[in-house]
Amino acid sequence: MRASFALQRRTAALLIAAIALPASAIAQSGTKTTVNTVKKASQEALSTWPSKPLRILVGFPGGSSPDATARTLAEGLSKVLGQPVVVDNKPGASGNIAADMVAKATDDHTFGVVINGNLTSAKLLNPKLPYDPATDFQFISLLAKAPLVLVAQPSLPSGSAFFEAAKASGSQWNYGSPGNGSVAHLGLELLKSKAPGLQAVHIPFAGSPQIVTSMMGGQVQLAFMAPGVALPQVRAGKLKAIGITGGRSPLVPDIAPLSDLGINGVNLEVWNALIGPANLPQPIARKLSAAVVSVLRDPDTRQRLFNQGWQTVGTSPEGLALRVHEEAAQLGAIIKSQGIKSE
Repeated sequence: MRASFALQRRTAALLIAAIALPASAIAQSGTKTTVNTVKKASQEALSTWPSKPLRILVGFPGGSSPDATARTLAEGLSKVLGQPVVVDNKPGASGNIAADMVAKATDDHTFGVVINGNLTSAKLLNPKLPYDPATDFQFISLLAKAPLVLVAQPSLPSGSAFFEAAKASGSQWNYGSPGNGSVAHLGLELLKSKAPGLQAVHIPFAGSPQIVTSMMGGQVQLAFMAPGVALPQVRAGKLKAIGITGGRSPLVPDIAPLSDLGINGVNLEVWNALIGPANLPQPIARKLSAAVVSVLRDPDTRQRLFNQGWQTVGTSPEGLALRVHEEAAQLGAIIKSQGIKSE
């Protein structure tokens, strides 16, 4: 009994001594241990990554523009990182199926090439979307961008006269897009807010080929298209280029910006980006971002993407995050003011 009591007293004394230690010393010791542990783990992860082939998910079919971008990027990354990079197409829901797969990935070797809508407007259009771009992704880099080309029926006037004709036609004109909430759709609604008198009615289509056919048939008068889609039709005389969003672009040097026609504030572009799951360690995200920038600076890669209708960018994770934040705010205002919903 006495031995037990003595043991209890010694235990109590030890506890009191521990409590009596300065709290700052305990906190400092614990913080230092935690920081060192995290730093060591990060360094080990960084030195061994990538340890196996990387997979890039693309939410569009083979031969699509995002697919071509992903395959060009994959070829360069495999050389820089010393591991195969496999492109895996998971088409559907305007790229949202593949984006959701990236969000739910549990490894550090699965990534995705997405279009701007997946990161900026998808959740605004559909609150029930299974992923949230703000919390479910680790941003890697903005890959490439292109202005939107405003195209019209060849019989319509050019330049400022085009907008005078649009104003005179009121709501009798139609414009096409690849679907509700697409960049082309939201871009035209933005244009309507900046061009007084433009009241064209939206008609959604399955894709650009159907829009071109309807424009040639006279059912649709105008549309926004990416340069890679618009230029072949313009050169063939099937469409007429009116102007481009933003400023001058080397992709379409012969087409004037809409601002030259007196239409200001229409700067929306199409772009694609590389993302990973939110649980991707930050050091790996930065290592991959640096590798992407290196690939996009290669002259051959830049030319290949240029031929596909893209101007290469290459940013830090923070650069992509800023682009997403700014564009989501712009598109959110359009979606709210027009009451636009996903199909």
